[in-house]
Amino acid sequence: MPKIDLYRNVHMGQRARLFTLATELGAADLTPGTAAAEQAERCLAMTRELREHADHEDTFIHQLLRERAPEAADALDAEHLRLDAAFTTLDEQARALPGTPAETLPEAQHALYLALNEVISAYLAHLHLEETVAMPALWQYVGDAELAAVFTAFRASRSPEEALGDLRRMLPALPPAVRAAIMGGAVEAAPAQAAELLAAATTTLSPGQRRRLYEDLAVPQAPALQGRP
Repeated sequence: MPKIDLYRNVHMGQRARLFTLATELGAADLTPGTAAAEQAERCLAMTRELREHADHEDTFIHQLLRERAPEAADALDAEHLRLDAAFTTLDEQARALPGTPAETLPEAQHALYLALNEVISAYLAHLHLEETVAMPALWQYVGDAELAAVFTAFRASRSPEEALGDLRRMLPALPPAVRAAIMGGAVEAAPAQAAELLAAATTTLSPGQRRRLYEDLAVPQAPALQGRP
């Protein structure tokens, strides 16, 4: 039976979306106003999400880590200082971008791109520390029942809308077997809403990913979804 990993799946989703955001921001054809505002809001939304994620980890995981493996917890706390500074710089530049004059917009766009990549650099190091130091420490000092209880408590804290958003952000970055296991568990927990849940949760998947998921779950794909990008 695979070990319970509190970080892996959500971190894979975060990496995928951070890389996509950086690529699309760097290549965006910006004009003052709407286009610039859209890219700025994407950056602000990302830092809001990452801060919220850190709060969740602190609430549901890191208190346990502080109790059982305080040295690992201290290492994570030190990482937060660099992350907070990078988030603040990105937020400041993102908020300024929509009002930037056309003649200086290209340089402002690139400065925002660099600030985003500084966030990514700091955040990747943080994820690596959680996955290679914190999680092994939890495996060493915390039993499977307690780790499973962390997952249960987090899921109970999420509204249906929040849980759906979590799935949409995470699923595209996961291997097919893991994606099917997660959705299979969600469907089993709410069999009466299975079709609606599958349709709603798979909107961020590619057509190929969606077809594979429905095949793995052995359920028919709704005609309205078959051609959806």
